[in-house]
Amino acid sequence: MKNKLASKWNVAMIVTILSLAWPTMLEQLMQTAVQYIDTAMVGTLGTQATAAVGATSTVNWLISSSISAFGVGLLSFIARACGAGNRETAKRSATQAVLVVLVIGTFFTVATLSLARFVPVWMQVDKSIQRLASQYFFILYLPMLPRTASIIFATVLRAAGDTKTPMKVGIMVNIINIILNYLLIYPSRVVAIFGTEFTMYGAGWGVLGAAAASAIAFTIGGIQITYVLWKHPMVSPQGQSIKPDMDILKPCLLVAFPNMLQRFGTSLGFVAFASMINSLGEISTAAHTIANTVESAFYIPGFGMQTAAATLAGNAYGAYDSKRMKELARMFIPIEIFLMIISGGLLFLFAPQLMQVFSDSVEVIALGTTVLRMVAVSEPFYGFSIIIEGLMQGVGKTKQPFIYNIIGMWGVRIIGTFICTQLLSMGLISAWACMIAHNMLIFVLFLITYIRGSWNPLHEKKCIAGETTR
Repeated sequence: MKNKLASKWNVAMIVTILSLAWPTMLEQLMQTAVQYIDTAMVGTLGTQATAAVGATSTVNWLISSSISAFGVGLLSFIARACGAGNRETAKRSATQAVLVVLVIGTFFTVATLSLARFVPVWMQVDKSIQRLASQYFFILYLPMLPRTASIIFATVLRAAGDTKTPMKVGIMVNIINIILNYLLIYPSRVVAIFGTEFTMYGAGWGVLGAAAASAIAFTIGGIQITYVLWKHPMVSPQGQSIKPDMDILKPCLLVAFPNMLQRFGTSLGFVAFASMINSLGEISTAAHTIANTVESAFYIPGFGMQTAAATLAGNAYGAYDSKRMKELARMFIPIEIFLMIISGGLLFLFAPQLMQVFSDSVEVIALGTTVLRMVAVSEPFYGFSIIIEGLMQGVGKTKQPFIYNIIGMWGVRIIGTFICTQLLSMGLISAWACMIAHNMLIFVLFLITYIRGSWNPLHEKKCIAGETTR
């Protein structure tokens, strides 16, 4: 009888996990599809255009990930409040999220627009495309406030167990982006459909058209998700005071600050990493940019499951359910590794074809294929790290992941890439080898954390209680 109940409970948990994970996966798949389409459309303009767009992409990660860190603090707090059945606290937390969006969004708007013309120079972008890269960056970050709202408010909704709404808004944004890309990148031209020819309007803005399309789409998405949050039955900020509430902000910031330092440190590492790769020349920059875009699609199962892991772990911690916490880890890990094995296998097999979608340069395709097949082998190991980190984010333990990621990024990837590319004059393959070594170190550190049980605060409290009793 107990086995049957346990089996039913496990099936119910798997259904819950997948129901939370699939909307996030689909949302990320759509975002990646748009990245693919953006890169392919810009790629038709030439290698210089691809390099101009890709040269500042790591700065985008730096900014987006720093904003997302505040979302992690709110996710942990709101998920625990929902797990404990405290709806009033969840609503108050959502109101503080509005305050965070206003402050952080305004700060990053001023910062990005002020520094737009300097970023390509710092990134060691070729002088011939620095001006174009700077203009692209400036236009892309004009709607920084709605972009911040999209990131933070989507996290609030996911923390409340609503992953479908961010997915729907994300799909809408991506469709708008694709349509505007088509209209703004290319000039007016004659198009034939089913034998009928007609003139299709086009602004002919090239790279700047891609930036404008994204900026408009981000603005619409930010407005839409703000409206959805305002009407949400569980976490609507309506009727709440927007003044700072330190009872909520302080614990959120204690979780968010290490995560922010982690994301800022690793993203800054990505900037340094990309800067060193940019110094290798146009072919390496284009191959790296395209390979990064291709690879991002194959991390979707990992990060989709991470969101579900963080939410459910926060719920279990809020309900003080030690058994459910352990079962979550036991169920998430094999599902995640299985998905990442499939993902890595597909990446390895179809790497040449995927590179060919974005470039017709034989050199770029060959170089990109090599590095993609290298990283494909490490996907399952990285997937394990993603899940354990997600569980830790859900329960508010962000200090250890911060330490692990900073050591991996700066102690292995950056130093290793500097030695290989700048001192030994080795190429892009050596840089990606350092990236894989970074991922493998992270896997080992998170594996030790999982075995010891230090990821689980309920396990630690139980051990302390046991020692006290003895």
